[in-house]
Amino acid sequence: MRVTYFSPFINYANEVSGLIHGYLFLPNQLPLRLTAEQLVLHHQQKQPKEGFIWLHINLHHAAAGRWLRQHFLPDDDFLKEIAATSPRTRLSLQDNALFAVLNDVTPTEASSRNASLWAWCCEEMMITARFAPVTMVETLVAELHHLPLSQPEHLLMWLLAYQEDNVEKIIREASRQVLDIEERLFDHSLRQNRTILSHIRRKLLRIQSLLVPEPAALFRLLNRPPDWLAADSVRELREFTEEFSLGINDMSNLLERIRLLQEEASAQAVEQNNRTLFWLTVVTVMALPINIITGLFGMNVGGMPFASDPHGFWHLLISAASFTLLLVLLIYRRTR
Repeated sequence: MRVTYFSPFINYANEVSGLIHGYLFLPNQLPLRLTAEQLVLHHQQKQPKEGFIWLHINLHHAAAGRWLRQHFLPDDDFLKEIAATSPRTRLSLQDNALFAVLNDVTPTEASSRNASLWAWCCEEMMITARFAPVTMVETLVAELHHLPLSQPEHLLMWLLAYQEDNVEKIIREASRQVLDIEERLFDHSLRQNRTILSHIRRKLLRIQSLLVPEPAALFRLLNRPPDWLAADSVRELREFTEEFSLGINDMSNLLERIRLLQEEASAQAVEQNNRTLFWLTVVTVMALPINIITGLFGMNVGGMPFASDPHGFWHLLISAASFTLLLVLLIYRRTR
């Protein structure tokens, strides 16, 4: 089939299907950007081995699910999984198709939101769906004409590799920050170190909870891949699993280092507080004799000693200084 109504300036804003991006991949040709009607027509008239299509759907659109069920999906399993599955990274086999849940992570400090991407990949089609904008998809669209994508699983592998690269960047940046804190842990920026460590740990725990794939489903997929998945794609998927597992292990080790640093920082804070309280106590004890004498001689009653002695002030001062010196000597011996 030959598509003759292609236009590179398609505006999807008025699409009633919820389509954000729609591309047709034909052998030895650049990807063709099509409208929803053109994609439906191609899918209905498609011949075997005649390329594949990629649909990127906005799930907030009211008609998106109905449009997919009517023209592209063989059943409702994909949409049911979107409604029932947690946003945690997942890669599993759904009938004879690949089902994946990916999360958009960036190595920036401002990435506090969670943007999940659901993907459904079969022999002739790749469908991705999202609620919030996903950076990895926009990056893929920008590089689409420069990528060798001959099979729909190649799109999925690119998205998996993109997520893995971002996780590695986050781990490297967090490791650099933790190393800097380890080097300056014993200086005067203790409070700042504890704040940074807490921020890094919260970010890594959030990423770990989202990106750690479910091992059971992944192992079942690797042991029994679909028939249409090429051997090279299966090998690439195994390599991704190994590299991603290494990244997750590095993240776990980094979290353990951060936990130990937080304990050390807390111990230093407790020690510093104890030292401060100790010296406050020492100063209070050293001032105890003069306070007692001042309190006694400050009473406005008769019979005060040294009241008529012209050197009474110096006698009291010498007595207070002697008691204070005695306390200093006792504290010094105790501290040694």
